[in-house]
Amino acid sequence: MEMDTAIKRLSAIAQDARLEVFRLLVKAGPDGMAAGDIARKLGVPANTLSAQLLVLSNAGMVRARREGRSIIYAIAFEAMRDLLVFLTEDCCGGRAEMCAPLADIASRCCDTKPGEKHEAPARSRRRR
Repeated sequence: MEMDTAIKRLSAIAQDARLEVFRLLVKAGPDGMAAGDIARKLGVPANTLSAQLLVLSNAGMVRARREGRSIIYAIAFEAMRDLLVFLTEDCCGGRAEMCAPLADIASRCCDTKPGEKHEAPARSRRRR
């Protein structure tokens, strides 16, 4: 991945409202969610959500498709994967054991079949 692409993608999710949209769509999986459902779930006005989705879409982090009268947004999982690889490709100077927890989390979260929901691994949840 080119540095410019990584910066564009990181910038797209480096804002609280866009990060919330991104995380919601990750949870929704490959089927995605209708724009109206996203707005209701996050409690944001449609025009505000539209602006957030445009930034995420321009960065290649989400894709849109039309289903009847709805526009369905879904994470571009290959873009997310490529960004994660870019961020971790030189992890810990080649000491694979240092990155093993990341590989374990990725293998568990990405083994879900299309349309099937998954629970976040316990280790990936925030601790307070």
